[in-house]
Amino acid sequence: MPFIQRKIINDPVHGFITINDPLIFAIVNHPFFQRLRRIQQMALAHLVYPGAVHTRMHHSLGAYHLMCIAISELKDKGIEITEDEAQAAKIAILLHDIGHGPYSHALENVLLKGVHHEDISLLIMQRLNTEDNTPIKGKLDLAIKIFTNNYPKKFLHQLISGQLDVDRLDYLSRDSFFTGVSEGVIGYERILKMLTVHDNELVVEEKGMNSVEKFLMSRRLMYWQVYCHKTVVASENMLVKIIERAQLLFKQNPDSIKTGSVLDHFLGDFSGQIKDIQLDAFCQLDDTDVLFAVKKWQQHSDVILSLLCNRLLNRNCYKCQIQNEPISDAQWEKAYQATQKEFAFDEDAMKYLCFKGTVTNTMYKNNQESIKILLKSGEITNISQIQNALIVESLSAQVKKFYICLLSK
Repeated sequence: MPFIQRKIINDPVHGFITINDPLIFAIVNHPFFQRLRRIQQMALAHLVYPGAVHTRMHHSLGAYHLMCIAISELKDKGIEITEDEAQAAKIAILLHDIGHGPYSHALENVLLKGVHHEDISLLIMQRLNTEDNTPIKGKLDLAIKIFTNNYPKKFLHQLISGQLDVDRLDYLSRDSFFTGVSEGVIGYERILKMLTVHDNELVVEEKGMNSVEKFLMSRRLMYWQVYCHKTVVASENMLVKIIERAQLLFKQNPDSIKTGSVLDHFLGDFSGQIKDIQLDAFCQLDDTDVLFAVKKWQQHSDVILSLLCNRLLNRNCYKCQIQNEPISDAQWEKAYQATQKEFAFDEDAMKYLCFKGTVTNTMYKNNQESIKILLKSGEITNISQIQNALIVESLSAQVKKFYICLLSK
């Protein structure tokens, strides 16, 4: 009897996760994937919710587990999914976040301006597929097609990236668990049970509609209560301002900013073009590089940089006010003058200490990837078209909020 390599992972959210595929086992053990251990899923949210210290690896393994369940459920309903397709879909979801940089979304458009993490995920998948002397080489073609939505069975891609993908089902459950915010609890098991396929697209059986509405509502509540909590917004903006200040100083005097780590490349040499990304360098970059830099820059001669680094490390962040209406001229002038009076910096420096911005959230977009419901009659309809559906009344409306951040003594 041939030996089957089998790995069991005890996950606090889903219980035991089993890996019994040699190819998937090789991917999980690859240094590029292991880097995800060193990238926090929720960036600086642990400054508000101390338990939110789970990593991108936790999430990727959880999403893989839910993909395994989803594929099993679809196959039980007679949906044709070959072993190769099932393996490829599992690999695609396992690697969907491998392109995230330090502190996940918080620094996504700062260290690598204009480059989305999904684009880097694709580059890394292509690199793994061509890397010599590994059991992975040449075996990711189908996974890449599914990941990029270039495979005829569209529903496989929708399981990875769609309104009801296993990515969202895992991160809502996981973020809720680690933050202790019960509003994010969703019935993901029932949703997975209610999934089926019609005309090559993922649909939900009518009896699962209430679970889907609860899922959509949970997303909105988690967004405003957790992801856009005012202290999370303030702390992540402070980290952004630190990196922006460091990038400016790097141009003036690189030696004063260099940390001796791979971070130096992305502070000064990186062009910002995806074609110029050095994957070996990027795949060495993680939260520890940024945290080390912030600790080092506490002693920097630049007053702004050292001030921000000290404040972030000691959780003495910006004061942040989030509101439904745009920041008025009077509000802005009052905040700016108060900050300038306390610190007496010039205008160039003040943009690091007092600024405003917006956060938006559209939980469900009718004009994009819609959630389709399979009615008992056999008809297919959009969830937003069903009478009295909660989505019609409130959930499809975009919510835009305005914030102002300022530093005070």
